[in-house]
Amino acid sequence: MIIAKSQKDMEKMRAVGELIAEVRETLRAMVAPGISTLELNASAEKMMRDAGAIPTFIGYKPRGMSPFPFAICASPNTEVVHGFSTDVPLVEGDIVSLDMACTLNGFVGDTAITIGVGDIGDDLKQLLRVTEECLMLGIEQCWPNKRVGDISAAIQAHGEKHGYGIVRDYTGHGIGRSMHEAPQIANYGRAGTKEKIRAGYCFAIEPMLNVGTHETKTLDDGWTVVTADNKPSAHFEHTVAVTIDGPEILTLTKSQKSEMEKARAAKNAA
Repeated sequence: MIIAKSQKDMEKMRAVGELIAEVRETLRAMVAPGISTLELNASAEKMMRDAGAIPTFIGYKPRGMSPFPFAICASPNTEVVHGFSTDVPLVEGDIVSLDMACTLNGFVGDTAITIGVGDIGDDLKQLLRVTEECLMLGIEQCWPNKRVGDISAAIQAHGEKHGYGIVRDYTGHGIGRSMHEAPQIANYGRAGTKEKIRAGYCFAIEPMLNVGTHETKTLDDGWTVVTADNKPSAHFEHTVAVTIDGPEILTLTKSQKSEMEKARAAKNAA
């Protein structure tokens, strides 16, 4: 069952979304050649705890798996998702996907970003650009009375238009008091199918695109997911609320929200 959020719930979702967005943007600014993902993890955990939030990933334990040990998932280059933080420095030309969530006042905010380390090649720049475009196209489908399959189809069409493999083994999801709620939101599918979208729903939409095959495999740690052909992967994610006026991205910082409002006002005035 998909859980609709009350207005009071939505205010809490906005607060936790803004907090995890601040963490994401702080980490974005830190990424540079020489920094390790363990350093990024430590900064993220400190920011969350200093704000009175709980790092949702730490101790997260799906059935049959060991507890996840870090505040963020840090997945460089050919790692798709769920990567462990390490003390290995990132180097010029790498890309790194950072997925993070925190719980504040009983509600969860979840976001991810893939960042280039220093100067990256044009092929990787395009991978990151197209993956983020897929995210935004999926978000544009989050209107009342549309269908979850509309989100999936929009992501798949744009990713495959550029020749990328759409990861099928991992999906977006509903979100609220729990990190993973109904429905599952695949990054591939048919428009007009799956559950009807209603105002009050909150989704974590997260396209994952691979340069090569869509197929993945899991490393011996039981968590780290890599591309089956050892080619790069990118991952972007926002937590989104469905309102009667359309989608509202919850995982934006105050400044990003202000910029978006200015852009919307300018567009309406044109």
